Amino acid sequence: MAQSDNKKFFENLTGAGKAIAVLTSGGDAQGMNAAVRAVVRVGIYVGAKVYFIHEGYQGMVDGGDNIKEAKWESVSSMLQVGGTVIGSARCKEFRTHEGRLKAAHNLVQRGITNLCVIGGDGSLTGANLFREEWSGLLAELVEQGLIDEEAAQKYSALHIVGMVGSIDNDFCGTDMTIGTDSALHRIIEVVDAIMTTAQSHQRTFVLEVMGRHCGYLALVSALACGADWVLIPEMPPEDGWEEKMCQKLSATRSRGSRLNIIIVAEGAIDRHGKAITSSIVKDLVVRCLGFDTRVTILGHVQRGGTPSAFDRILASRMGVEAVLALLETTANTPACVVSLCGNQSVRLPLMECVQMTQEVQKAMDEKKFEEAVQLRGRSFENNLKTYKLLAHRKPESELPHSNFNVAVLNVGAPAAGMNAAVRSAVRVGISEGHKMFAVSDGFEGFYKGQIKEIKWADVGGWTGQGGSLLGTKRTLPAKNVDKIAEQIRKYNINALLVIGGFEALECLLQLYEARSNYEEFCIPLCMLPATISNNVPGTDLSIGADTALNAIVETCDRIKQSASGTKRRVFIIETMGGYCGYLASVGGLAAGADAAYIYEEPFDIRDLQSNVEHLREKMKTSIQRGLVLRNENSNENYTTDFIYQLYSEEGRGVFDCRKNVLGHMQQGGSPSPFDRNFGTKIAAKAMQWITKKLNESYKQGRVFANTEDSACLLGMRRRAMIFQPVVQLKDETDFIHRIPKEQWWLKLRPLMKILAKYKTSYDVSDSGQLEHVAHNRPKKSESTVGI
Repeated sequence: MAQSDNKKFFENLTGAGKAIAVLTSGGDAQGMNAAVRAVVRVGIYVGAKVYFIHEGYQGMVDGGDNIKEAKWESVSSMLQVGGTVIGSARCKEFRTHEGRLKAAHNLVQRGITNLCVIGGDGSLTGANLFREEWSGLLAELVEQGLIDEEAAQKYSALHIVGMVGSIDNDFCGTDMTIGTDSALHRIIEVVDAIMTTAQSHQRTFVLEVMGRHCGYLALVSALACGADWVLIPEMPPEDGWEEKMCQKLSATRSRGSRLNIIIVAEGAIDRHGKAITSSIVKDLVVRCLGFDTRVTILGHVQRGGTPSAFDRILASRMGVEAVLALLETTANTPACVVSLCGNQSVRLPLMECVQMTQEVQKAMDEKKFEEAVQLRGRSFENNLKTYKLLAHRKPESELPHSNFNVAVLNVGAPAAGMNAAVRSAVRVGISEGHKMFAVSDGFEGFYKGQIKEIKWADVGGWTGQGGSLLGTKRTLPAKNVDKIAEQIRKYNINALLVIGGFEALECLLQLYEARSNYEEFCIPLCMLPATISNNVPGTDLSIGADTALNAIVETCDRIKQSASGTKRRVFIIETMGGYCGYLASVGGLAAGADAAYIYEEPFDIRDLQSNVEHLREKMKTSIQRGLVLRNENSNENYTTDFIYQLYSEEGRGVFDCRKNVLGHMQQGGSPSPFDRNFGTKIAAKAMQWITKKLNESYKQGRVFANTEDSACLLGMRRRAMIFQPVVQLKDETDFIHRIPKEQWWLKLRPLMKILAKYKTSYDVSDSGQLEHVAHNRPKKSESTVGI
């Protein structure tokens, strides 16, 4: 690979002579092990010595065997393990000056001046204090004769990089902390299970989830399961909430629902700071409504279990970024925290984030709840706004009357999360005053007239349903544009929301081109990407891809476990995705694969031979299992059978092989919390865009929109959700292979190879530079209505 002057490559950064220590502190979180693994392997890869500090700060203070050098094999088979295998402990001694002096002595003895701390705001604040005191601590150690002047000079600066591991997602400056997505998985698994029994007995369930000071888990799980009511500490309900909640529960039952779900954060309070517990809520429902009500407190279940695919990828990316930050740090660089903004890794000054996190608590203590919500960040604020839009239906008299009809349909293969998007679109559309129409079976159903009005209650309980309840087909509209135009006239459709994969993009382009002959298509057209393949241009992520990734990762975990205790074995696994290698590559990174064969990165027999040799070498160590993923259309000649037979033959005597084709299990199942939330929020945003376009294009008694920007795809690009005209996406698209010409995740492939012990070139030119935390303060005029 040619290395241009303006590019920065990972292999050009050296860690030779550096010692990095990694510790986990505070409460454990799923995904911490993936972060530890990434720090250890990337640190060793660049030539640094890497140390484990067992039992968090306690281990740093106690020293001895608690601080051990890590080897490559030390972190094998830990990717899928929950919690933290190096242990975590609260440490009172580290809070004292004497404790930090002992810790400094233990680090200097081993030449450690780079610390990677994985924990919450308390752990990171402690690390920053340690860094600020470092030179003073060394001076004391010299005075006491415990180290010499030379050592004090050599190890004069301590560098700190933090990664936030917390299931509560209570740290300002990052959209997601390590462990949050996995905790949501545990909550949603329980909610889905409870819903079936609640429906059987017509019960109301009150679920208490973790979050003493932060309502993120409660809010997002309420959004992801369509809960009737949610209580969180940042936005206590207005006085008189008890009556409003009971009215809401009663109204839901009167519309035919057989159950109610109420989610309570453990730190929920009312406007006067008085705790609202799950038992208080239960007693209230029983007293006022007489409903059969049960309480379920999830407790530490939320901390346990295997990490989700999202948490493994997030932690692995953050681990690499943390080592990179330590390699680039200077004596004047402030302690930083590696965080996630949209789909982009960023570095932020640690203390700015800590201070902002403390400001949230201060705002809550002072009862400035609107400010607390805004300080939590845009992700939290958007979740709250979306929940309010979808959960609480305004009376007919309060709804605006737009006289616009909006149709929604699914196109292409089913993807988990489509139903959550349809529910969101329907409810937001009704809230905006539109009449919503559902089209069955995509454009095939459209031209056949399978169109009917869909009401608020019709989409109740849709968020947790997999597949497509509207029905979906791959049929494109081109051959039937005249019949579709006729149906648009018949039902007076003023805007169209299409939810689907690559076919949906092709459909929108065909409708856009048909505008010159049919005025019926001169209406706002919007597309939401929904496909497990994640092969739609104009977006980094598609609805359904996260659920498919989790299915792949869970299966890979089981398959690898099937070989434990047996002889050395390599598994060849085929994934879906058409010509797009997203599932194979990102699934490979999350499952700890040794190789992933994809169409976008051509390979030949020499590459296959090299991979076999690499696995033969690995299998001679303590590593027992290998994992190789292959995208279904990666190469027409090097099929899954061919690769299986090649590995079987060439590995003879060292390892044996098994193959597995995952097939349609990747497309089925309940949507993951991420896909439910993503589908819900993206559809709400799309409907608000449609309303805006309808108002802009309504002239002389009709809607007429024929500009490029009236036919858009809404996608996530790096840090933001943006609307892009589909015509402009044509140049970015390879229509023959149905993939974008440039794909962001290809930059993650070298990371997978490095973590599998390959020497490779890794471009880190766009790695996170140190930025400042954006203060998101409310304007004086803004007020937020309590839930």
